[in-house]
Amino acid sequence: MASTSLLLPLDIIFFFFLFLLPNSLHATSFSIDLIHRDSPRSPLYNLSDSLSDRMSRAIRRSNSRMDYFHSTISTTSTDISTSVLPNAGSYLMTISLGTPPVQFLAIADTGSDLIWTQCSPCESCYDQDAPLFDPTKSSTYGNLACDSSACSALRRSSCIDSSCQYSYSYGDKSYTQGALASETLGLSGSEFQKIAFGCGYNNDGTFNRRVAGLVGLGGGSLSLISQLSSSIGGKFAYCLVPFTKNTASSRMDFGDSAVVSGNGVVSTPLISRQGRETYFFLTLQKITIGTDSISLPQAAQGNIIIDSGTTLTYLPTSVYQQLLSALKNAINLQPVQDPSQTGLELCYQSGTGSNIPDLKFGFDGAEVVLGFLNTFIQVDQNVACAAFGPSQSLSIYGNVAQQNFKIGYDLPNMKVAFQPTDCTNN
Repeated sequence: MASTSLLLPLDIIFFFFLFLLPNSLHATSFSIDLIHRDSPRSPLYNLSDSLSDRMSRAIRRSNSRMDYFHSTISTTSTDISTSVLPNAGSYLMTISLGTPPVQFLAIADTGSDLIWTQCSPCESCYDQDAPLFDPTKSSTYGNLACDSSACSALRRSSCIDSSCQYSYSYGDKSYTQGALASETLGLSGSEFQKIAFGCGYNNDGTFNRRVAGLVGLGGGSLSLISQLSSSIGGKFAYCLVPFTKNTASSRMDFGDSAVVSGNGVVSTPLISRQGRETYFFLTLQKITIGTDSISLPQAAQGNIIIDSGTTLTYLPTSVYQQLLSALKNAINLQPVQDPSQTGLELCYQSGTGSNIPDLKFGFDGAEVVLGFLNTFIQVDQNVACAAFGPSQSLSIYGNVAQQNFKIGYDLPNMKVAFQPTDCTNN
């Protein structure tokens, strides 16, 4: 029977504390700890926030992120402009740049690729707590040429004195502009050479003063994942603990330690879409509740994005409606209204977890069984709601559904593996 614990969405803050990597140039394995953004251990934690406050913001971030994915996948425009709010990023991470290293906190975004930070002297910068990165004080800094592969990977770039200049804007009019450069990147003292990043001299908008830039963790060539590929063998994995266990850290592994094997492992092909390499696509064929089976209307390859930065799981409207109807029929309880007014449609009084059936998500070659922990989220002290949302076209497999699974990405072999795991003990 599925767990009866209730939870907040896993909008997690990434703080990278590497503890294995003795020599990054020859490393095959290292790991990091992950801290929930609403955990008391987080610098963004606000003691005065209620559970309902945190949930409402999490759902708004989730909806904004879904809109962002939809806009970037459905458009053919070469302009980089997103509807997602940069200050609503689900994750933060600590990195350093330069020699000697300058450490700073940045938004970590699994839905983008570019790494950037604010640089000195700034033409126009938003206020931040950390010192600005000064490239003149680093012995390893170098501007990248306009004909470099990194510059070619940008959708919007220009040339000044043969140096590549980037421009990146967001849907709320926030933006960053500057020089695309190469630098030594550090993760808790372990260094990686010649990492491409944006040195931002003109940045403004809704950025939080506690963060000094962004780090892309997507699948594109400029992301941190891709640029570390030779060191990690194209393998990474994570295991997300429920927020109700917020005294325990989640874990993310790179390299050999990211291989997912043993009892209960199932795997499904990872699909790449030309021009959309940032996103990790899977193929969802059906959802089963007891004897009821809901087929995807167009179970084409790569019909759902798996994203650890999105709270809810979004499904095509017709599938979403069938899923909620099947859940209502299977749960012999009276639904209640969502008191947090987040727009979630199927809610029940707390303590009803034992009445919630398992859902089986049938991916290509892999059936992933989701218990109550993965399908319902607590919106206040008394009510839990189904963690799903409707979408006109795009589907996203969100982070609530990924809790207590070790999920491994094997990019060379293009597959994703799932293993049920108690992530508090991983």
